Amino acid sequence: METTAIFGLLLGIGGILLGNVIEGGHVGSLVQGAAAVIVFTGTFGAVLLSSKKRDVKLGLQMLKKAFAEEDQTEPRKILTEIIECARIAKKESILALEARIPNMQDKFLQSVMKAVVDNVEPSVMRDVFNKQIDLEEEKLLNAAKIWTEAGGYAPTIGIIGAVLGLIHVMGNLSDTSKLGAGIAVAFVATVYGVGSANLIFLPIGSKLKKRVADEIKVKEMILEGGLGIQAGMSPSLIDLKLKAFFEKQR
Repeated sequence: METTAIFGLLLGIGGILLGNVIEGGHVGSLVQGAAAVIVFTGTFGAVLLSSKKRDVKLGLQMLKKAFAEEDQTEPRKILTEIIECARIAKKESILALEARIPNMQDKFLQSVMKAVVDNVEPSVMRDVFNKQIDLEEEKLLNAAKIWTEAGGYAPTIGIIGAVLGLIHVMGNLSDTSKLGAGIAVAFVATVYGVGSANLIFLPIGSKLKKRVADEIKVKEMILEGGLGIQAGMSPSLIDLKLKAFFEKQR
């Protein structure tokens, strides 16, 4: 788990709860089951209505990426593999790479190296794999978008919850002693809506988009490496060129 993500979530929620206590409130006043049901089921329903099933499914699967520790070693391993392939191609021949392809862990790297071994035209190769990269990016961003959409819907659903609570309060004006407590409960839904949007949904969506951008950069690095090998570039020059992708990720 990524400690900064967990710490950020706890700090954000904890700060609000602490502020509430400092103002003289108590945590129990913010625990309202009806408000939670209205906000979270309403938000999830709106996301289901506005999104495709595959996007929702993939978006939920991607949730763990928002809290998982980023693997910095995997792109480096791929870079090392590409440079080793460049050395073999330079020392022996491009055809000598064919035996290494089945042992490569990254599927996209396998596909690119197969195209290199098959001597696919560079322009065709760039066009085909750039299209694949664009489609993959679109798919992942559409999945990540469900979280930012949830962040857009939640505050409005929270207002709906508050209005419903006020309607209930106004329907029981005969008991004036409960008016204050009833109004306070009604506005808890707004707190849930705005709080969940800005502390959970929108940050998760933003984090996932950054993770997608990093994954796409690795694929672009692989493609440039394969084209460099095909063009007969020296391993040292390919290494220098591909390390620029790591600079872009900082």
